[in-house]
Amino acid sequence: MSSSHKNSLPGATRRSFVQTGGAVLAAMGAGTAAFGKTETLALNGGAKAVSFPTAKESALTKWPRYGATEKKVLHELIDSSKFYEELPLFENEWKAYTKSPFVKAHMNGSSALTSMYFALDLPAGSEIMVPSYTFFATCLAMRFFGLVPIFVDIDPKTACFDLDDAKKKLTPRTKAVVPMHSWGLPCEMDKISGWAKEKGLIVLEDAAHAHGAEMQGKKMGTWGAMGIYSFQASKVMPSVEGGMGMYQSREYFERAAAFGHYEDPPKFAKDSPIRAYEGTGFGQKYRMHPFAAAIARTQLRGLDERNSMAEKGIRALNDRITQLAGLSEPRVRPDQKRVYYYRNMLLLDEKKAGFKRDALLKALKAEGVHASVWDYPEQHKLKIYSEAKWWHHAPVIPPSMAGNTQVNNTHIFMPVLYGEAPELIDQWAKAFEKIWSHRSELAKI
Repeated sequence: MSSSHKNSLPGATRRSFVQTGGAVLAAMGAGTAAFGKTETLALNGGAKAVSFPTAKESALTKWPRYGATEKKVLHELIDSSKFYEELPLFENEWKAYTKSPFVKAHMNGSSALTSMYFALDLPAGSEIMVPSYTFFATCLAMRFFGLVPIFVDIDPKTACFDLDDAKKKLTPRTKAVVPMHSWGLPCEMDKISGWAKEKGLIVLEDAAHAHGAEMQGKKMGTWGAMGIYSFQASKVMPSVEGGMGMYQSREYFERAAAFGHYEDPPKFAKDSPIRAYEGTGFGQKYRMHPFAAAIARTQLRGLDERNSMAEKGIRALNDRITQLAGLSEPRVRPDQKRVYYYRNMLLLDEKKAGFKRDALLKALKAEGVHASVWDYPEQHKLKIYSEAKWWHHAPVIPPSMAGNTQVNNTHIFMPVLYGEAPELIDQWAKAFEKIWSHRSELAKI
């Protein structure tokens, strides 16, 4: 339990807090201001719950986080001129960290995805199941090889791939499935993999959000036959730009590597059919910038520590505020280890809370809490998927996706802290508790 949690409930343990939480929330539900009974909402002229200095909060939430180490390695690399040595060094370190048999650095996650779809070597017209709730490259890169997306919904309790929806959309042309680990939360890869094996489908992974995340002790990106990561500046392990491909077989690795790395074919074993493409590869150039590789190597060394720090702060906050009626967080299984990309996502059930999300955001802002929303663009609604000329055969555009809609309509994002800040966490929690004690007022907004 965090020190801020203990301080807010003197003498309490987490068990006693959970046991008494029902009584507290019942008092709130009855209209009694169980927290700060005489406190007026800042929205109505009362004092703000958050007095923590803004500059200190900005320093704790700043992203990406670069410092003296990154500056030092870049200066040393410039002086040495041994630029391209950074790439195999990073690849070997990433391979060791993820325990993947084959990896390849790419200039970004999008080029890693493009190379992955090339490596499949599927007949044109083959369909691949992919969430609509994802970045465009997960879907759009397919079209360069005559592949076609089948848009799959997300589970509103996780914001991850909805296997039940996928089962309904399977066709004879379906050849592969690509779950995306949304916001650093692993998809249920055991269930997805089991179903895919039963149906003869290839499992791929978009792990662009999930650096350090695991399920059953296996890093994300190693469950599927291939997977990708992104190291773009907003990501959990940022190198400003960069990507990584993950491959379970030599065949996939060599095809994906040679697609964007013309220098690789002569490095392959003599019996490799890809060696014949020395000097050209397969026509693209997706090499990661050496400066990005150098930054990525420094970021990898501190990855687990940063993830642990983020987790510690989020648990201190979420374990407390998710006791409030209608407020929850994405479901995580005991055998999953998630990480946090971008923000700490919370989900609001307006009916149970008794007020709307807009009212909550206004109240939090007034209290000094920097909460936000950001609706993930739903790929199936975008223009390029509705124009048949771009596709071997036109994708089926679903009329609606209930999971996408629910997550976009009910989430709020809280900042992630990368340092010790029990006072700020306590103030954030008190702001939520104060707001919930004025539910009847907020219901009118």
